[in-house]
Amino acid sequence: MILDKLLRLLGRKQQQPQDPTVMKFLIVGLGNIGAEYAGTRHNMGFAVADALAASAGVTFSTQRYGDVTQMRVKNQQLIVLKPSTYMNLSGEAVRYWAQKEKINLDHILVIVDDLALPFGAIRLRGKGTDGGHNGLKSIDQLMHSQQYARLRFGIGNDYPRGAQVDYVLSRPTPEEQAILPERARLAAEAVKAFCLSGLDFAMTQYNNK
Repeated sequence: MILDKLLRLLGRKQQQPQDPTVMKFLIVGLGNIGAEYAGTRHNMGFAVADALAASAGVTFSTQRYGDVTQMRVKNQQLIVLKPSTYMNLSGEAVRYWAQKEKINLDHILVIVDDLALPFGAIRLRGKGTDGGHNGLKSIDQLMHSQQYARLRFGIGNDYPRGAQVDYVLSRPTPEEQAILPERARLAAEAVKAFCLSGLDFAMTQYNNK
């Protein structure tokens, strides 16, 4: 009995107290899995998530509902997710990981491609409609809210009438490919700024770049 009590006391001493200053964020890059979709305009969310992970030297592992990695940005913990549900069911992955990691809506940032912006342009917003994007539509439905931040990454809109689907599932031009790595890195820095300094600061610093 005395030994059990001693072991319990030792166990308590070995437990590491949680740092109350560490905050947790869920960063979701939207896209479609599969070789046929790799590198397409609709997968720009994946591209930015990859750039974010690369900046911290971390790699993704396949887990439930997607490829996931974790990284630290100073005193913030980021769970970076690339859903494996395909775009139309993205909300399932976001809901699962938000619940699993106990992350509130105000600490979720979704990275999404946007036809309304020139290729490589980025825009941070704290909320909004799905704008016809099926990934955001799924998230809105399953999270029962549009009150989460999103980073829109421009893919341009140089396509003839009626060819939108083919366009978003096409790959960027060689000229666009050339600037993509730098624009994805800039978007990754905007994500870090959101986590470290808040939405307003990140918007001011990055929405006009």
